[in-house]
Amino acid sequence: MTVLVLGLLLWPLLKRTATAAAREQEKTLSIFRQQFAELVQDRANGVLTDELYQQARRELERRLLEETGVTETTSTMARRQVSSRPVALAVAIIIPTVSGLLYWELGNPLAMTQPTAASLSTQGSSEDAHPSAEALDALVERLKQKMEENPNDGVGWVLLARSYVGMGRYSEAVPIFQKAVTLIPDDAQLLADYADTLGVVHGRKLEGPPEVLIQQALKIDPHNVKALMLAGTVAFNRKNYARAAKDWEQARANLPADVDPEMTQQLMAAIAEARSQLGGGQEMVSAFTESAAPAQPTGQTGQPRAIRGTVTVAPSLAGKGSATDTLFVFAREVSGPPMPVAIVRATKKDLPFTFQLDDSTSPMPSRKLSGSGTVVIVARLSKSGQAMPQSGDLEGTSQPVKSGVDGITVVIDRERP
Repeated sequence: MTVLVLGLLLWPLLKRTATAAAREQEKTLSIFRQQFAELVQDRANGVLTDELYQQARRELERRLLEETGVTETTSTMARRQVSSRPVALAVAIIIPTVSGLLYWELGNPLAMTQPTAASLSTQGSSEDAHPSAEALDALVERLKQKMEENPNDGVGWVLLARSYVGMGRYSEAVPIFQKAVTLIPDDAQLLADYADTLGVVHGRKLEGPPEVLIQQALKIDPHNVKALMLAGTVAFNRKNYARAAKDWEQARANLPADVDPEMTQQLMAAIAEARSQLGGGQEMVSAFTESAAPAQPTGQTGQPRAIRGTVTVAPSLAGKGSATDTLFVFAREVSGPPMPVAIVRATKKDLPFTFQLDDSTSPMPSRKLSGSGTVVIVARLSKSGQAMPQSGDLEGTSQPVKSGVDGITVVIDRERP
């Protein structure tokens, strides 16, 4: 999925016509990738001690930063075409290792999936194969300096803004997006990115200035996926479920052919939720993915805004389903889109199940439990283990609560028709 995120994020920069200088930079970066991989392998084989490995890695990072500079050309336009490419390629090496820095560019309404336990167990070794977060900071700072030297390079401002977003520096990204939009006013994707980031800064609200940007994006490109997703979220928040379903259906119809199937599933679930509201459904069932984070022990520390509780099943439903049915427990905002702000996964055999929801179980960096208002906790037993709610699934919902609550009980007491 990270590869998809990076491909979408960097495509506006990497689609430019390659020059000989840019191709040379790509060659250099390819060599660095191989050298990083060799370092990791040497340490694993005992050829390098940890101390020597760290020294070698720091030296390689330093060289990477030194050798990904801009190739000077005599033409200002040629320089503008080439200047962002080496940095973009360097970011493509670094970003996958920095805790999933860059979320999916196609839109906030759909959550990036949480890593599985297996992927978490291998995360450390993959991080060692790449430069550190400090190297990324240095690289972004270097890009910022280059933009101050070339303030009319709109593409460079776009990369800098998206880099800030990926690093969670949303407030800093806003004025950079404004500069980019001034130079590139007719780019629907750029306007949608700006709206998304502005919404985060405005307390995760898309109404007002972000909505204006969304509509501008759709006037330029009525099929822009991110703008459609954000427009659907605005409509859903206003309880205009028909409009939300229409916008999200259009977004789904325009998804890239090679998009991650889980993303499609999540969008389908959001559409189903909007439709269920039109039909007068009793409770909202959030859009989430089957690869939600496995539940962790509830004795975790450092999570003061966590919600803890227990899921049980009503005696009348205890005999339904099998021990291997997937149990999803998630929090969704009472006044907000139907996507979860925190989610964990278990199985029916774990019932009664003691859960903890906190920021570590939030499926996207821009919508966390600690930043949410009133939420409800939903527990669902899924026969298929899939994101789409299906007939026969068993569900239960808590009363509205705020984060930081301990000891709540969610009873699974109904079956989806």
